[in-house]
Amino acid sequence: MGLESDKESGAKAEDIIKAINGSLQEGFNFKGTSPNSEMDLGYRSNPSVEDKTYCLVNIIAADKMSLLDNGVIDKMKKIRQAATHLNMPQVIIMTRADLACPLVQQDIRKIYSSKKIKEKMEVCSNLLGIPMNYIFPVKNYHEEIQL
Repeated sequence: MGLESDKESGAKAEDIIKAINGSLQEGFNFKGTSPNSEMDLGYRSNPSVEDKTYCLVNIIAADKMSLLDNGVIDKMKKIRQAATHLNMPQVIIMTRADLACPLVQQDIRKIYSSKKIKEKMEVCSNLLGIPMNYIFPVKNYHEEIQL
């Protein structure tokens, strides 16, 4: 289950915040209909230090930035605000940079000098409120067989 814009589907921002706080045990099944509560099996009312999350990593496809729905962006902002409140480090891994820019597709070494990638990073930064230096564009190597 991922973040989806519809309020009736996808993981709830409240549940992800509870997971970040360590209140939900590993392997916990999210309900799609309503946020999880203290009455659910596997809920921790007093999570230990080992149960808490210490870094928030968002994975976003660079070539799909324009397709992000406002509902998904709102969920991500809510989760990010909770992480900020906990003084948690946050980064964004921007995947598929090679598909977002033909220049990068030809030569991966141009990933940080590409104007298109910089624009995508700026859009991401403005949408989610994460500083540009915490956004890392990467190329996916799922079909590569040679270095």
